[in-house]
Amino acid sequence: MVKACSSKRVAVRVNLGRNKILSYSGVLSGVYPALFTVKPDDEGFLGKTAYSYSDVLCGSVLIKQLP
Repeated sequence: MVKACSSKRVAVRVNLGRNKILSYSGVLSGVYPALFTVKPDDEGFLGKTAYSYSDVLCGSVLIKQLP
């Protein structure tokens, strides 16, 4: 599912624990064997963010392709 969204706009929702949730949109810029990277649209973020596939399987990171 992550590989199908490569180079496309996605919405990311990250559960940081203790009722803290971070939501943003960006472009899924890289898909690698152990992790994937997202380049956020917001200028407040510095650089890219990287997540492992286990984060997606555990439910702490949710990604959704935007139209």
